[in-house]
Amino acid sequence: MPDKITIYHNPRCSKSRETLSLLQSRGIAPEIVLYLQDPPDAATLKTLLKALGIKPRELLRTKEDEYKSLGLADGALSDAELIRIMSAHPKLIERPIVVKGKQAVLGRPPEAVLQLLR
Repeated sequence: MPDKITIYHNPRCSKSRETLSLLQSRGIAPEIVLYLQDPPDAATLKTLLKALGIKPRELLRTKEDEYKSLGLADGALSDAELIRIMSAHPKLIERPIVVKGKQAVLGRPPEAVLQLLR
C-alpha cells in the first residue's frame, strides 16, 4: 500500500492552492490539514521539521506581523521555543508542507512536491 500524502494547506495562499492543484492533477487526493484552524502541536511540528530536514527557524514566515511583534528575529530563542510559538501562532508556519511517509517537502515552488511522487 503506498504512503498516503498529506498537505498542510492554507486555502488563502496561492502557493498552497497551486500545490494542491498540482497533486490533484496527478490523480492524488491528499489528506488536507487546514493548519490555521487545526494547528499542529509541538510533537507534530518536530516530526515535520525532521521530515523536511530543516531547523525551526527555516520554517518561520518572517514577513508576518507576528514575527516582528513576538521578537522572533532574536537569535537567542531556542528551537523548542520557536516550535512552541509556531504551534500557538500557526500563521507563522511556512506553507504548504506536503508529507509522504517519513519525507516532507515545502511546496515553494509547488513543483518541489514532485520529488515526493517518484
